[in-house]
Amino acid sequence: MQPAAATHSLFPTLPPEFLPLALYAVAATLLIALLLLAAWWLGAKSTSRNKELPYESGAIPTGSARLAYPVPFYLIAIFFIVFDVEAVFIFAWATAWRELGLGGLIHITFFIVILLLGLAWLWMKGGLDWGPSRERRVRGRE
Repeated sequence: MQPAAATHSLFPTLPPEFLPLALYAVAATLLIALLLLAAWWLGAKSTSRNKELPYESGAIPTGSARLAYPVPFYLIAIFFIVFDVEAVFIFAWATAWRELGLGGLIHITFFIVILLLGLAWLWMKGGLDWGPSRERRVRGRE
């Protein structure tokens, strides 16, 4: 009795059901490459002063587009956590609210109250004041 020969291959064979998917992926990649190449080859390559101007819906832009006071981006990250990530927990609770019962309602209420307290603290600390305050704008005009 001879031992069974091990058939190891560097590239595993895929079932024939994957052939249409592979052909579709290759065709899509080739089409995208062809369209990008055609756009580059056929596109205009001239520059002028008017082409370099920013476009503001047909109006000539005035002033700078930059805020005088930059938005601290860590606040945007905190707002993302406060307003978006907690939605996952609230949606999960909402899908299972019948099974969770009163205990689940108490827990999600506590969770939302903690989030609201965090938002109130952020508001009191001035975390929602991204631009110049009204007092500073009025004083700046005088």
